Amino acid sequence: MSKVSVAISAVSLALVAILFLQVLDYQQNLTALTSQIAKLESAIESLRRDLQEARAEISSIENSRPGQTTVVTIQYNVTRVYELVKDSVVEIRTLYRFGESVGSGFIYDSQGHVVTNNHVVEGGLEYYVYFIDGSAYTARLVGRDPDTDLAVLKIVTGDENKSFKPLRLGNSSALQIGEQIIVIGNPFELTGSVTTGIVSQKGRLLPSSRGYLIPGIIQIDAAVNPGNSGGPILNMRGEVVGVATAIESTTGQFAGIGYAVSSNVVKRIVPALIEKGKYVHSYLGISGREIDSLVARELGIGVNKGLLVESVVPNGPADRAGIRGGSRTLVIAGREYRVGGDVIVAIDGTAITSMDDLLTYMVEKTSPGDTVLLTILRGGETLKVAVVLGERP
Repeated sequence: MSKVSVAISAVSLALVAILFLQVLDYQQNLTALTSQIAKLESAIESLRRDLQEARAEISSIENSRPGQTTVVTIQYNVTRVYELVKDSVVEIRTLYRFGESVGSGFIYDSQGHVVTNNHVVEGGLEYYVYFIDGSAYTARLVGRDPDTDLAVLKIVTGDENKSFKPLRLGNSSALQIGEQIIVIGNPFELTGSVTTGIVSQKGRLLPSSRGYLIPGIIQIDAAVNPGNSGGPILNMRGEVVGVATAIESTTGQFAGIGYAVSSNVVKRIVPALIEKGKYVHSYLGISGREIDSLVARELGIGVNKGLLVESVVPNGPADRAGIRGGSRTLVIAGREYRVGGDVIVAIDGTAITSMDDLLTYMVEKTSPGDTVLLTILRGGETLKVAVVLGERP
């Protein structure tokens, strides 16, 4: 065979090899494209089912309530909620002089602010934020509020055009007892873990690191463990209704009772933390406890519920307004009450039956310097007392 023939054969083989590689690459691309099309078709089918369900629900409601405007919110299942929010839930690593800790958080806005717990970041020297897709960033502490155990970090990307997908904040006051909720976080560093449960109760009080009571706490039975702190509690519409903050346990691990800071408190506190780095709480200057019908009968008052003022801080806002604390101790049903003081039954016309009611109103509705009108029971009379709120010490 001549050298020319050999060269032509070699060129032919090279062309065949190139053509084979191109066909192989085409087949691989075709396979990947087919897989993507299948996923897209599945997503479209899922959306089509959701749309059909929504239309059926709208039709049902309109048929039962003709002529009335109807607003329908789609309820998702756990899997769909997770898919909607997973890219907005983060793991937070806080580095201290000695050691580190792991917590959770979620994206609050498109600028990269992250909401978490104060106890997740308090005392930290460096902060790192990790997403479920593997991306990771450094972060800086923007602000924190120990009295509600909330804090805000800001992700540092080096890219001013970088944006993030924030989660929606829901209305925690609209939560129903028994309503299903979802928790997403990083318990024991197990990234992106999902648990589900129900709202066990609302209106719990939880002591903060400074000793003040955090109001409006949501009690849940979804499993939360070390590492879940700061992560979102979501309703079945994918809205954040709380921030996981603590558990009731004798072992340090989940025992069936978890606590979350309500989203309505988050709505009040977080904007101030972003703007000013802190939140200034209003202050009344009393201690008290809820009464029931047994106590009410002993005291001879005509209500079954209210907040009994047991003591008043000297020269505090309540003291200056003339609110009276208890003067003697009375044992009722085996419990000691400091009685003889005023019973608060309303603030600015909003009924008060417990310390949680009072503190929730003050956190969500008032600021230092505001004047509130307390409705109190004293000596068989109903009085209205104006109090100028102070700043919490």
